[in-house]
Parts: sequence; structure tokens; C-alpha cells
Amino acid sequence: MPVTTEKEKMLAGERYNCLDPDLESDRQKVKVLLRLYNQSETEPERQNILQQMLGAVGQDSTIWPPFYCSYGKNILIGDHVFLNYMCIILDNNEVRIDNHVMIGPAVQIYTAAHDIQAASRIQGWEVAKPIVIEENVWIGGGAILLPGVKIGRNAIVGAGAVVSRDVAANTIVVGNPARVIRQIEQ
Repeated sequence: MPVTTEKEKMLAGERYNCLDPDLESDRQKVKVLLRLYNQSETEPERQNILQQMLGAVGQDSTIWPPFYCSYGKNILIGDHVFLNYMCIILDNNEVRIDNHVMIGPAVQIYTAAHDIQAASRIQGWEVAKPIVIEENVWIGGGAILLPGVKIGRNAIVGAGAVVSRDVAANTIVVGNPARVIRQIEQ
């Protein structure tokens, strides 16, 4: 069955128009939940809002506010996951965060990339690629994950790193662009 709506194109990783009214409506709905979440005072209240907002939230997973995302429903979080303050996830495509992942403060996860040509960008054309963060990963504060990357099991992304390519399991990456500095013995 062919993809026809801008949302279907977005989730399929095809070129789509981010200015589509249906996509804007979805973004406005999640903004209401984000406002409630970021003003909430108790963990049970936050967990209730997360269950409504995200595609999946595993057992004993926590996101400290403030937290920001584009759509919410495209974020799938496993068990025992921790996101520190001020994380931003532009979940225009799926963001899967597996079990036992630790994400530092001010980490930015971007699935969307705008067209290179200015005229297309102005018209709202972009593409979104999924991001996968496998089990036991630690992402240091201020790191940025770019569209389409996969962070392998047990890897560590150093603070401030800009990840533009897949990160192999059991490695430590740092820098801009992120590069492997060490293997990790498990």
C-alpha cells in the first residue's frame, strides 16, 4: 500500500513537508502534554503524562523535566532508562531507547534533516531517519545525535560529542564529529 499522507511519508523515511496541517496539529497536541509534564510536581503525575505522551515507556524509566519532543508517540523507551534535565528529542521518526540507558543533561536527539537547497527548506521539505540506542548505553551531557544513527550496546558517547555515524557496540566516542577513542572490555 503506497504511503500518501505527509505523516506516513515522514515515518517511512521519505521526503515530506513538515508544514503539513495534520503534522502541525499533532505537534500542538504534544505541546499541551509537555506543558503539563514540565510543570508537574510528583513522579506519579509525570509517569501518567509520559504514558499518554510517548509511544512506550518501560518499567522504572524516568525523564527529569524540562523535557521537549516533537510528537512523543514516536519515542519508545525501555526499562530502567534515565533522561536527565533539558533533553530534546525531535522524534519525526522513531527513536528507540533500549533498557538501562543513561542520557545526560541537555542531550539532543534529532531524527529530522532539512533539504540542502534553500528554496526546498523554505517550503518545509525534509526527511526523517530513525535513531536506535541499544542497551546499557551512556550518553554524556550535551551530546547531539544526528538523523539515522545507531548507538551500539554498552557504548559510551562522551559529553558534547556530535554523533553523525553509527557507534559500534562496546566503544567510547568523543568529539565533533564523534570518533572512537577506546574499546570497552565487558
